[in-house]
Parts: sequence; C-alpha cells; structure tokens
Amino acid sequence: MAAVLFDFSGTLFRIESTDSWLRGALDEAGLPLAEAELARLARELEHVGALPGGMAPRVAMPDELADVWDVRDESAELHRAAYTGLSRLVALPDTALHDALYDRHMLPAAWQPYPDAAEVLHALRERGTKVGVVSNIGWDLRPVFRAHGLDPYVDAYALSYEHGVQKPDPRLFKTACTALGVEPRDVLMVGDDRRADGGAAALGCAVHFVDHLPAAQRPDALRPVLDLVD
Repeated sequence: MAAVLFDFSGTLFRIESTDSWLRGALDEAGLPLAEAELARLARELEHVGALPGGMAPRVAMPDELADVWDVRDESAELHRAAYTGLSRLVALPDTALHDALYDRHMLPAAWQPYPDAAEVLHALRERGTKVGVVSNIGWDLRPVFRAHGLDPYVDAYALSYEHGVQKPDPRLFKTACTALGVEPRDVLMVGDDRRADGGAAALGCAVHFVDHLPAAQRPDALRPVLDLVD
C-alpha cells in the first residue's frame, strides 16, 4: 500500500464522555448543578445524540432536523444547526449552553487519541507510507492533531465541510488520494463506520474497520494496519 486513509472520530481519536462534556461547559459558564441533576441532563443529551462524535441519536429525528441531519457534514453551518438542534431537545439551565456545548466539542482538550494512534502513525511515516485523514465533520480538526502531536504524521486532510461532500460519496476519498498523489487501488481506508468509511471500496480502496469504543477499551486495534500495508 502506498497510503493509508484514516477516519477521525472513533478511529484515531475519541471524544470525551457526555458527562465530561456537559460538566466542562457548566463549569465554564459558572453554572453549578447538583450531581444528580448533572447526571440526568448528561443522560438526556446522550439519548438525543447531541454530542458530535458520541452516541448516535436514539430518538425519532424531529421533522425540522431530519433534512439537516442527512447533510450535516457538508458545511459548518449545517453541522452546528444539526447538533445544537438535537441539544435543544433537552431543557438546559441556560439556553446559551447549547452553543457553548457545541463550541466545547471542537476544543483539542475534548479529544483523546487512541493509545496506539501515535505509534501506528509514526511507524507508517518511518516506512514511507503516506497518511491522509478523511472525515465527515463540520469544523477544522487540524488543531486537534497539532495539539496532540499527530499533525506531523498526516500528509493530507479531506474534510467533508471543506468540499461540500460527505462519506460514503467516493469523491471525498478521491480528493484525499489526489492530494496524496496515489491511486485508490494502492490505498487502505481505516474507519469505524461500515457505511460511511466503506464507501472507499467503490473507488477501489481496500477497507479495514475498527470498533468505535472508548479509548481505554481499545488499546491496540490500529496495530493490525501495519501488517495490512506490508
């Protein structure tokens, strides 16, 4: 393989827990809550899928959000509208918290690399294998990679909101391959979403899946990638 493409959320990085997300936003806003109330609100936010990169919604999508949800990763505006719309299904102590929560999830501190991410990316660089990140996302994730010291290992980023197209559309994978100067048949796509990331197969890429688990529960799932590129 001449190159490996990685998904971002659930593949190389994992978002903080819903409890930590809400707690951080409340602390920043100076809005203390009793632990029982905080836990209840965190459960409700998780149930509606308000945390980007977290659990998928487990409620019927309201009509006013359904159309936005399907294309949420095609622009920054749609992404914010989708997730703050879900957040607003939960009554929070201050309405300003809905935007504050969305803003918080974009902070590098909200994301944790999987334990083997740096090791695998470093090994690929040592072998001369090019690396791209292909993500359905509504904001610039490059600062997350820089803050965690992983940006030097990434040769190209293909982010859905920058191109107005989202996985599984083969065009986003093609954009990454072109940026890396490689042919799709010489590329491995690694991701956690069989539908979205599996779209690379239509372009001729090989595909490998990992499980979207908390970082502590997935210490070494990326290491098999090194065997697959030999």
